[in-house]
Amino acid sequence: MYPLNFSTHGWQRHGTAPDDGSSALEWNENLPLPDLGPTNVLVKYHSRSMNYPEISIANGTFPWKCPDHVVVPGSDGAGEVISRGSSVTKFAIGDKVILQHYPGFRDGPAPASLQKVPGTHMDGTFCEHGVWDESHLLRMPEYLSYEEAATLPCSALTAWNCVLGPTPLRQGDFILTQGTGGVSLFAIQFAIKLGATVIATTSSEEKAAKLRSLGAHHVINYRDVPEWGSRARELASSKGGCQKVVEIGGPGTIGESFKCVARGGEINIVGFVTGVDYKESPNPLSPLLHPCTVRGIEVGNQIHFEGMMKFMEAWKIRPVLEERRFSLQDIKEAYKYFWSGKHFGKMVISNM
Repeated sequence: MYPLNFSTHGWQRHGTAPDDGSSALEWNENLPLPDLGPTNVLVKYHSRSMNYPEISIANGTFPWKCPDHVVVPGSDGAGEVISRGSSVTKFAIGDKVILQHYPGFRDGPAPASLQKVPGTHMDGTFCEHGVWDESHLLRMPEYLSYEEAATLPCSALTAWNCVLGPTPLRQGDFILTQGTGGVSLFAIQFAIKLGATVIATTSSEEKAAKLRSLGAHHVINYRDVPEWGSRARELASSKGGCQKVVEIGGPGTIGESFKCVARGGEINIVGFVTGVDYKESPNPLSPLLHPCTVRGIEVGNQIHFEGMMKFMEAWKIRPVLEERRFSLQDIKEAYKYFWSGKHFGKMVISNM
């Protein structure tokens, strides 16, 4: 049963702080939870994953305006249903569930308005429990652990949207991915199963070796080859360039992405890890000079999510997890480690 005046514990973000933003976080042993409505479920989180927006929101570099009120950070989480409202039909006590990144975003290319996101506009997952409407949750794939499932709502779904929509990647196509974060690694895994050729960029030979072991066909060290866009275009010359580009960097990398994209190809803008200063962006006519589609990817909808999980289950695709693990109590250390850029794959925050 759901007790009256039930509370939980976890982290809250108070304003912003420099660098990794972790000093803006404060632990609270008595976080109130909303009353359990008829269609609500109480979820005990077993794992969460970190995304770049957690850092950029905390350090004040997030390009979208966030509410000023104090919230629990974290958009991604997986856990079990431990209580439910009187009208809940989708889940039973003990069911394993995943939270949607955009709760209530059922269908369409992007939310019709600025959708409320956990950890940004309302309390997120960097705590012990959460109350959600049953429509905001999806059932976990049985073959995945809580840690693996917690990586799906943002990074995996973003990668799926890049690779499969609106013009799906096809066998024999080329795709370029940037770096070794979650979105890029999921995109590599999806693309390989679809029969595409993967060109990946990274900054070290150690990470290059890991990318090759994951299945990347070509790896370019962008420190050794600053004009990696031209090099990627050469590698993909049989198809006139890359049919898909997963653009993670933003202003600092978009120029090279235009160099490597094929005529009629697609640049999927996902992130802004090189910053948000667009003064040195390429010519606004670049999509015309290099005829292509430029898409801003806003994660994905629930139908995308369901299709992605079916695909992953059919191929038994497992997320690539950073070897170092963090507990909920060690969130500040997790922020620092993420900020350092040492991670490979998805960083998870579990109940240790």
